[in-house]
Amino acid sequence: MPFINHRIPSGSLLRSFFCTAAETRSQKLERIADELLDLTKLERYDYSILLRHKLGVHRYGPVGSASALSATSPAGGASAGAQKPAAEKTAFDIKLEKFDAAAKIKIIKEVRTFTDLGLKEAKDLVEKAPVVLKKGVTKEEAGAIVDKLKEIGATVVLE
Repeated sequence: MPFINHRIPSGSLLRSFFCTAAETRSQKLERIADELLDLTKLERYDYSILLRHKLGVHRYGPVGSASALSATSPAGGASAGAQKPAAEKTAFDIKLEKFDAAAKIKIIKEVRTFTDLGLKEAKDLVEKAPVVLKKGVTKEEAGAIVDKLKEIGATVVLE
């Protein structure tokens, strides 16, 4: 079905909305709009956070309701908390905890191979240890990188 775009003058659209809506409803909306416009910048920010929280819309997307989670679970009545441990982590962060000073050059060279950083950036990154070297890698890729860095003389952990 093709989308048809008609231009309606905004004044007539607003007039038709408010004429068909109950007078008490439009008064209520008008009052709320006035109150929101009277808020300070900080109060508006706090209000936006509160509204998102009440609506269930957070920074990382909407939160599913408990009934939706239980309906999709295989047991049907399992709680959302019971499903969390069953999920396996698929993305890992590689964190350099510390390294042997004698192996610093080898570690910098290795970091350059899997991060595509320049020499100076890789050196600065390694010297900041403990630091996350790479984020969101698969288990297989992370395992290979960790093994190589440990072989050289670095202490590395997966998070």
